[in-house]
Amino acid sequence: MRGRPVLYNDKHLIEKAQEIFWKKGYTATSLGDLLKVTGAGSGSFYNTFKGGKKEVFRKSILQRREAFNQFKKELRESESPLDLIKDFFRSIAQADKETHLKGCIIANSVVEMAHVDNDLELEAVNILKEVEQMFSDAIRKAQELQKINNHTDPQILGRYLITFWCGLNTLRRMYPDRETLLHQIEMQLAVIS
Repeated sequence: MRGRPVLYNDKHLIEKAQEIFWKKGYTATSLGDLLKVTGAGSGSFYNTFKGGKKEVFRKSILQRREAFNQFKKELRESESPLDLIKDFFRSIAQADKETHLKGCIIANSVVEMAHVDNDLELEAVNILKEVEQMFSDAIRKAQELQKINNHTDPQILGRYLITFWCGLNTLRRMYPDRETLLHQIEMQLAVIS
């Protein structure tokens, strides 16, 4: 006798779920929302994701970690990692209004998960700390190559950039305007020139 069919637990399926979590947040996303965007029935959904909504959300934010890891690799291989970081921040200003209003799923999760789910909060916090370390390592490399005038401890500058990142994800909701955001981004990036 065959059991319920199992959905393929592939990247595409998680990306569909991630999109709804990104728009609505973990708490406001219902099982119905997830079934609708993934096209799954509840039986096959739970057969694929034994941990239910929490498992899908965790895999969604871990997929963002993969994107950051790819960027980390690019920074390590670059002769000018600070330019890549600056381009990363500048590219945010070019996003459309809907993207601005979504913010960052990881930064959103740190705020939303406080006092809701310690495991998911810690997962999101750890991802942001990894990004902070990625920034710090790139700054250290730039300082060693004398490509930056600021000689502040790279850990402090890395933390500055993650603070800027989290603040920018609120600011872009307030001012989903390219010019406004670009001016703010350039002012903040002057610290790592």
